[in-house]
Amino acid sequence: MDGTLVDTEHYWDQSLAGLAERLGGRISAPARAAMVGTNMRTSLDLLLADLGLDRTAEQRTADGVWVLDTTAELMARGVNWRPGALELLTEVRRAGLATALVTTTPRRLATLVLRHIGQLADGTTAFDVTVCGDEVAATKPDPAPYRQAMAALAVDPVECVVVEDSVTGVTAGLAAGAAVLGVPSLQPLQAARGLIVRGSLTDIGVADLEQVLAGRTRVETTVWS
Repeated sequence: MDGTLVDTEHYWDQSLAGLAERLGGRISAPARAAMVGTNMRTSLDLLLADLGLDRTAEQRTADGVWVLDTTAELMARGVNWRPGALELLTEVRRAGLATALVTTTPRRLATLVLRHIGQLADGTTAFDVTVCGDEVAATKPDPAPYRQAMAALAVDPVECVVVEDSVTGVTAGLAAGAAVLGVPSLQPLQAARGLIVRGSLTDIGVADLEQVLAGRTRVETTVWS
């Protein structure tokens, strides 16, 4: 969701940077990049390690609540689609394909985003299934979230294309048995069997997703801009 369909990573930038300032420091660029696609616990681990701080369990819980509250306030103001995402999703739905939104973001925040993107302009529901980070036994890079979505859609992994922008998301999609279309936002994506990387979703359509599925046994490094 964040960084793939909607341009919300900058909201996390603001809230995580705000927490760092509250704790008397600043997040380094490498640490922030490493947080992309991870859950709150991992993000806090990276932030505290980057700042050289040791917080108690109670303090970490409060830190996480502060970040979520701050991000929720920002998301409630509105979100913007990533380039090409709305057009691709609209074409996918018009083609009658099943869709699932699989995000590490907690349901509380995902609901705020879905208010803006959950229904397309023609009234079509954007997603048949939504799986959030607080509704799974394990989060990305574990394949559990994608396997849960596939089970809910009653589809075989070999029939699925996962669209992801982060290393953790790509890892989860490939481990779940899907072909993956990688569209990096804040992290570079390394070549892997079953992964096709493109510079954005602009001008990507159903035919391109079919090519990703057909090329699942290849390793491709070409990036479209």
